[in-house]
Amino acid sequence: MKLLLAYSLRNVWVRSNTAALTIGGLALVSLILLAVLMPGNGLNRALIESGSPDNVLLLRKGATTEIASGIYRDQAHIVRTLADIAHTSGGEPLAIPELVVLISLAKSGAETPANVVVRGTQPDAFMLRPQVRLRQGRTWQPGTTEIVIGAQIATRFLREGIGSHLRIGKREWLVVGIAEAQGTAFESEIWGDVDQLMSAYGRDSYSSLTLRLSSSSAFQSIDDAIAADTRLLLQVKRERDYYREKSMTMATFIRLLGFTFTFIFAVGAVLGGTMTMYGAVASRTREIGMLRALGFRPRQILSALLFESLMLGALAGLLAIGGGMALQFVTLSTMNFSTFSELAFRLTLTPTSALATMGFALGISMVGGIPPAIRAARLSVAAALRAPGR
Repeated sequence: MKLLLAYSLRNVWVRSNTAALTIGGLALVSLILLAVLMPGNGLNRALIESGSPDNVLLLRKGATTEIASGIYRDQAHIVRTLADIAHTSGGEPLAIPELVVLISLAKSGAETPANVVVRGTQPDAFMLRPQVRLRQGRTWQPGTTEIVIGAQIATRFLREGIGSHLRIGKREWLVVGIAEAQGTAFESEIWGDVDQLMSAYGRDSYSSLTLRLSSSSAFQSIDDAIAADTRLLLQVKRERDYYREKSMTMATFIRLLGFTFTFIFAVGAVLGGTMTMYGAVASRTREIGMLRALGFRPRQILSALLFESLMLGALAGLLAIGGGMALQFVTLSTMNFSTFSELAFRLTLTPTSALATMGFALGISMVGGIPPAIRAARLSVAAALRAPGR
């Protein structure tokens, strides 16, 4: 069997041009699959990783998004007095009411504007969401019309960065900082003082309230306390669960669309691989006859040709994964279907998607290699030896 495997390796090398074309075709189709999986991974990371497992998000009952929600000031005050909420070093409850609104901004290099999320919050929001850190400048001063913009906002909308002005509501706001958020959705947001933003929009209620649990087991007690208070009428969600719900629709839509195109290209790749392997078998008919004459059994011939096909698929899979690693430097933007706002995210290669791509490449190479391998195994010794040589 070792001789047959060495024979298969030699044939790949000798027929390097044909093998390279086959590997290239398989790699291209596998890369298409990976390019379908990576946006979904990036969306999940941008949204799901925005939520912290220790944070709880409160919305008005029946509301599905922060923008559609409303929490009155007295309700926020009641929530902040509950037990099982973590506290800051100054003894204040780490429970921050926030206002979320949309503004329309012109994207750099684009003719049509896009919606951008503006979040009125407090400086303690950086404690509540430790993945958000200032890259440049400083945070806003409470009670002022200063804002911090996400890194993606600075790249796509406000390239002037710190020192530029932006009209939000009825006021002009000064950019004093640029924040990074490890690729999460907060990089596509603008943050500022919640009271000033409410005044600019004439609002008397918040959109949501986010709090940090004092312990991971405190969620149920917070949920029970809020459900028991008839003044609140609020729903309680883990922050990560909220963002996971927001990511499912978009990620599923992108993947279904991509899988359709991948299937079409995969059929072509299988046909191309099959024809390539049929051609390889036809050109090596006498060699196969010699192997049969030397005593190798049909199933050994079959195994050797399938190994050769799988080897081509493995090389194609590695090439596709290498291409996927390069694609991780690409940043895309789309509309967040839940908020109708701009959301930027990076294509993300995960171990699961890499394994799926390798399995896909091996699978289509196997499917394409089985028919010609069976044909080769069924050749009689006499017919194979009578075939014209090269």
